[in-house]
Amino acid sequence: MTHHPGLLRTAPLHGETTSSLICRIAGRYGLEATALRSCWKWRSHQPRHDGGGARADAEVLLNTAGRQLLAGLCGVEDGVLARALPSWGREDAKVPAADAGEPVAAWRIGGAVAGPVAFGCRLCTARRTGSAGRAVLYAPRWDRVCVRHGRWFLDADADQHHEHLDLRRLPEVGAAQRRWAGVVRRAVRAGAEPERVFALAQAVVARWWEQALHWEREKVWPRRLHQVAGGDAGGDLEWWRIVGRDAVVFPEVVAVADALLDPGMAELVWVDSGAGQPRVLPVDGLFCRRLGERVGREWLGPLAAADHGGPLIAWMGSVIRLRRGAGGPPGYDNDPWWLRREHQPVPMAGQLRVLGKEKKAPGSGTMWRAVVPAEQRMRIGSLLGSAEEQLLQLRGVQSGPTAEVARQLLQGLGRSAGLVRGGLEADRGGGGELRGAVGGGGPVGGYVPRDTEEPADGGRAGRGRLRARWGPAHRLLADTALVCGRNPENDEVCRRERLG
Repeated sequence: MTHHPGLLRTAPLHGETTSSLICRIAGRYGLEATALRSCWKWRSHQPRHDGGGARADAEVLLNTAGRQLLAGLCGVEDGVLARALPSWGREDAKVPAADAGEPVAAWRIGGAVAGPVAFGCRLCTARRTGSAGRAVLYAPRWDRVCVRHGRWFLDADADQHHEHLDLRRLPEVGAAQRRWAGVVRRAVRAGAEPERVFALAQAVVARWWEQALHWEREKVWPRRLHQVAGGDAGGDLEWWRIVGRDAVVFPEVVAVADALLDPGMAELVWVDSGAGQPRVLPVDGLFCRRLGERVGREWLGPLAAADHGGPLIAWMGSVIRLRRGAGGPPGYDNDPWWLRREHQPVPMAGQLRVLGKEKKAPGSGTMWRAVVPAEQRMRIGSLLGSAEEQLLQLRGVQSGPTAEVARQLLQGLGRSAGLVRGGLEADRGGGGELRGAVGGGGPVGGYVPRDTEEPADGGRAGRGRLRARWGPAHRLLADTALVCGRNPENDEVCRRERLG
């Protein structure tokens, strides 16, 4: 088959995926992308979502003949394409360099080739190329703002139809991206990799984001979320909290990254630890108090300090051990920028998949494991396992005097209910996913233990305050603000339980 050079020049965008460029070339010639892709011999199938739709973050790897064909079709020199397309020249076993001169291509997932993939700005694409159309680019999560048009570019790997969020009423998000350049310079001077600093800061703030539904004083994030949702998240709050998270919390992520790189903040951690006289980190420590001030939340310090098992406490522990010259726990290093797997925030695509499965099979009781943090997953699983054992033991008490059988049955059921209730209490720090997975926002199966302290108004005041800020949430989100009738932020009993 003879291929002729393209008549219309289609310049690549910096960081664009090869698959995106092929689609834009097809658009210039008035063709379907499928028709143009028939020029290559394909060695794999196009990646698709569970629902059958094509993935926007799909990437294409080409052999030498395939790259020459693409260069001819878009009318751009090979060197220009090599500088613009991150996947250009990537080798793969299914696309050998020498293949009898036949153009060969293979599908891959963009995130596995050259990093996170996001949608590009259609307005910027039209201004640079002269034609409007969708573009898909490799873009790190600290470079997602189009300052010119006030847009936040969303991940392209999720099965949802939005390409961007409107930031025109949130100038602080664009300002945070400009500040990030200074954070990068500080990280380089400190000998830290900016990518790892950002990942740790994002994990810290994402953890706060999951807990923010319980924070009576949080006003900023609800306002931003409604703005990116077009003014009102409405009844789809759960979906918007997933899609809008990275854009809404981005200013705080940059502020936390800057704070963690500040030697003065590390010194506060050392002082809180007792310096030469080790002690338990206080709830009202100087470091967490100052960190709350740096993110514009003077009240946040005690809440951040009480989040045991989170990435922030892990970072503080590494700083203290390095200062003391002590080794880390078995299997862990003292590298303060190392982010444990269980601390990594679940990306948007993963959360939307879980949300979709939960909506199709509500109350399945299994999906909670995919969204509850690992450190709570183990405790909850242990408590539920103990509850199962208690119930199984009841099989042997169905003979004897009626009063004795009834007494043993009630005792066993009471212990099992207490264990399940303990699992729900342990789940509070993970956002209440288990409570939603087992079928609702209240106690299991609607059973309210007799020692529950039910407010006079049934908890309506607390839920009303949350809805006033976040909107009419799904009951999984609205009702998890109260656990057994208690306000997690103000109730001293709940505060003691959080501290262990």
